[in-house]
This record gives sequence, structure tokens and C-alpha cells, in this order.
Amino acid sequence: MLASYRPIFSLLRGTAFLLAASGLHGLLLPLRGQLEGFSTTALGLMGTAWAAGFVTGCFFAPRLVRRAGHVRAFGAFAAFGAIIALLTGLIIEQTVWIVLRAFTGFTMAGAFMVIESWLNERATNENRGTVFGLYMMVTYASIMAGQMIVAAGDIRTDALFMVTGIFFCCSLIPTAVSSQAMPKPLQDVSLDLGKLYDNSPVSFVGCLLIGVANGAWGTLGAVYGARIGISTAGIALMMSLVVVSGAVLQMPVGRISDVTDRRYVLGGAALGAALIGVLIYIVAPRSAFFIIAMTACYGALAYTLYSVAVAHANDHASAEEFVKVSGGLLLLYGFGTMIGPVIAAALMDRLHPEGLFLATALAHFLLAGYAALRVNRRAPVPLEAREAFQTMPADRAVTPEAVHLDPRANPEPEEGGG
Repeated sequence: MLASYRPIFSLLRGTAFLLAASGLHGLLLPLRGQLEGFSTTALGLMGTAWAAGFVTGCFFAPRLVRRAGHVRAFGAFAAFGAIIALLTGLIIEQTVWIVLRAFTGFTMAGAFMVIESWLNERATNENRGTVFGLYMMVTYASIMAGQMIVAAGDIRTDALFMVTGIFFCCSLIPTAVSSQAMPKPLQDVSLDLGKLYDNSPVSFVGCLLIGVANGAWGTLGAVYGARIGISTAGIALMMSLVVVSGAVLQMPVGRISDVTDRRYVLGGAALGAALIGVLIYIVAPRSAFFIIAMTACYGALAYTLYSVAVAHANDHASAEEFVKVSGGLLLLYGFGTMIGPVIAAALMDRLHPEGLFLATALAHFLLAGYAALRVNRRAPVPLEAREAFQTMPADRAVTPEAVHLDPRANPEPEEGGG
């Protein structure tokens, strides 16, 4: 049995290095930028640039992969990621970093799409759920590990930039030496906004607003921590626990949404995240323990929203539309992550560091209000006709190609069907 998973484990090793590099670099840049005196606007634009590059990569990377092949394309993406990581350590200048972050986003999208398509080829209908679960586990663990490496290093030196480059290079070794057959060519990504909205207005608006909130936090959470005086280790722990607490709570919240109207769950969790954000803004805590505890509570609610929104959309979609709907919502989420850092940076500049949570609270209040508004506009899907809830990463760690790994994208044929 384990022999059948050996090619998958090899790919997951490459994925782990890639995500560790992404997590390390993504936390290192705002912390070093803050230390160098970069403006809040510039730090926010780095997040916007990364998201813009990532979404652009989802559309254009498949063409590059079809032209060069999976192995050569992945090698180029990983090498380019290493070069950019080293360049950010050599050239400490905010405009250069903003431009390089856009290229990093494009590179990561291409690399993820190669790995995800490869995993999809190796998965079968019998083990697809296991493969998807392993991929999600590696995703969360590797990003957290990369972020915690920052706590063990010194952000004032170039060492962590070099470590990031090493991780990018290590990520290409498992695929470069693989003797497995190449996957099928990647298909182009498409986005039909009209059909997405018609399928589920709540999920359409929700994924965009969730992207706004998560993009703001993911880009400027470390800056908030640095400006209120938390240690580097505390910031790394805070950023990791926000995502991990959301991952832990996804399944309980999802199970609740399986037995009630998902819009109530979506609106309730969004309202809870908004209230916690407002509380942090008002109280403005300065104790590292309370800040980490409060942000973990925030993440436990905020980082469950995306999975519930996708599940609600898929309740209204046919099996044939699953991939298109889920992939489209992921791209909408990406558009939201471009907007969030800009809004949050403006509020942090005009108010104080806790202005970040006003940006997230605004997005969450709007989501809660819109979900409540839509409850009386459309009847809920009957319980027996719903898709089972499936956890999804709530950050920019997967592409629309990962949707094919979801067991719901490849439903088993019904017995006796004809």
C-alpha cells in the first residue's frame, strides 16, 4: 500500500520545501522592511503585488508549462524563486521589493500548478481524499515551519534570505530526479463572473470580502506586531497560530454548516471575527500573551470562512460545475487579497497599528450583513442534497489546479446508473 504512495510522498517533499520558502520569505520581508523604515503603504503594496502576480500566474503559467514541460517549468519556477529571494537580500529598497514580490507571486502560482497537477495525476478515486488531506496537512505545516524559522534567525542579516534561496533550490530536487511519467498538459484557467454570481451571490461576495480581510492580515499582521513591540519569535508564533487555529476549527464549523443554513454559519462567524477585530482596536493590548491569544481567536473564525463559502456555492452547483465554481471562487479570493493590504495600510497610517483590524472588521461586517440579507431572498438547499463540507486552505497556498485534487471534483459513479 505504501508503495503506491511513494511518488506522492516525493512530490510532497518538494511541496514542503516550496511552502517553507514561501512562508519564510513572506514573513521576513515585512519584518525587515519595517526595520529598514519602509512606509506602511509600501509594505501593503508588497502584499498587493504578490497577490496580483499570483492571480496572473494562474492564468498564464499553464502556457509556459505546456511549452517547456512540467519538470523544466518547475525547475525554472523554483530557480527564479531562489534568485528573487537572494535579490531581496542584496537590494534593500522598497520599490524594488514591490516589483520582485509580483514576480514571486507569479513564480509561486506556476510552481504550485505543476505540483498540484502532478499530484492529481498520481491520485486515484480510491485514495484522492487521502492525497488531498496530506496536501492540506503539508501546506499548513510547511508554511508554519517557514514562519517559525524567522524566529530562530536574525532579520538584520542576510542569512534568512540565503536560507529561503536554499529552500527554493531544495524544492526542485524531488521532481528533477523523478522517473515518473509526466502529467497531462495544464488546462487554461477561465473566470466567468456572471455565472459565479448567479450560482451563489453570497459565496461570490463572500470570497471577495474574505480575501480583503485575509490579504490585509497576511500582509500587515507582522508589521502590526513589530510596531506594538512584540518580539520576532512572538510575531512568528502569532502569524502561525492565526492560520493554524482556523485550520483546527474548520471541521467543527463545517459540520455545523452541514446541518443548518450555511449562510447563518458564514454570517455568524464573520460577525464574530468582526467583533474581535473591533475589540482589539479598542483595547489596543500590548501584552504579547494577550495579543497572541486574541489574534488566535480572530483566526479561528476568520480562517474558517472561505471553506464555508465554497461549500455553500457547491451546494448550488452541479457535479460538472464543481471545478469551475471552486476555481473561480479561488480567483475571486485572490482579487480580494490585492485590495485588503491597501485599505489596511491606509488605516494603519492614519490611526494606529490596530487600524489593521478596522480593515478586517469592515470586510467581515459587510459579509455578515450581506449573508443576512440573502437569507430571505433564496431558500436553503435541502440537507440531503448538499455536498459534504471539505476543509480548504484559507491563504494563498493553492491554485485552481488544486481543485481537481478535491474528492468532490471526481465523484464516484453511482451503482446501477445508466
